[in-house]
Amino acid sequence: MPRRLETDLDALSSPGREPRGSDQPGLPEDRTRPLLELHDVSLTYAVRKGSLRAVDPITLNVHQGEFVCVVGPSGCGKTTLLRLIAGFLAPTTGTVIDSGEPVRGPDARRGMVFQQSHLYPWLTVRGNVEFGPRSRRVPRKERRAIADRYLDLVKLTEFADSRVWELSGGMQQRVALARVLANEPHILLMDEPFGALDALTREHMQDELLAIWRNTRPTIVLVTHSVEEAAYLATRILVCSDRPARIIADLEAPFSRGGPSTNGTAQEPRAVKALPEFVAFREEVLRYIWR
Repeated sequence: MPRRLETDLDALSSPGREPRGSDQPGLPEDRTRPLLELHDVSLTYAVRKGSLRAVDPITLNVHQGEFVCVVGPSGCGKTTLLRLIAGFLAPTTGTVIDSGEPVRGPDARRGMVFQQSHLYPWLTVRGNVEFGPRSRRVPRKERRAIADRYLDLVKLTEFADSRVWELSGGMQQRVALARVLANEPHILLMDEPFGALDALTREHMQDELLAIWRNTRPTIVLVTHSVEEAAYLATRILVCSDRPARIIADLEAPFSRGGPSTNGTAQEPRAVKALPEFVAFREEVLRYIWR
């Protein structure tokens, strides 16, 4: 059974919370300085009849190389939290800090992958992936090399000159992921990126994403409604309460690194998800949501 890190809300929200140790397999050794910090971040919307609190004050740290999944009841504020981190929304209270600097708006260093691919239909697959570097005036030869590198990473090299409407939904999501990676963000934010896909394609996409994370070690914060997906992908799971969102559990998840019974060796996905300790961990996370 994975170790429960912290579930006491007061302990989680304490500004003096100590960073966790660096003895986790596959994660960077230097984890003393968080890459991403939230200090008492909350959001209240103005509505016709007054105000609506979407996010209660949240304090948390995310370190370089972590794969953090956020789960919780539908409509609880998970996506709102992600948009606060991205800089799409300004917090009502508190501060979001990226690499020691306050977040004041969107930034290419924080790439966002949405549930829908939102690709440009008038561009080829390569043209979509080149869009960010082209906007930054990267020379043509260099941006083509960048695009080809990430198309190879998501296994779409042979479709580089295709139109995006010629691709399946799963392939379009891979193009969207490559387009974000081409900007070389140090934080990858993902809002239910596989939610619109069929079950089989979704599992294939989980493995593609996990392979990218293992090979390139970006810092990822992913929102999902699937607890099984979170348990399989994450190094750490944050469980949100009903709205207004607050963090009610912060759990270490070892299965993206192979699971405790495999000595850190990656296994076939269905084999991992069938492990007794995986099933027990999934049910532990679900109990927090079903309270």
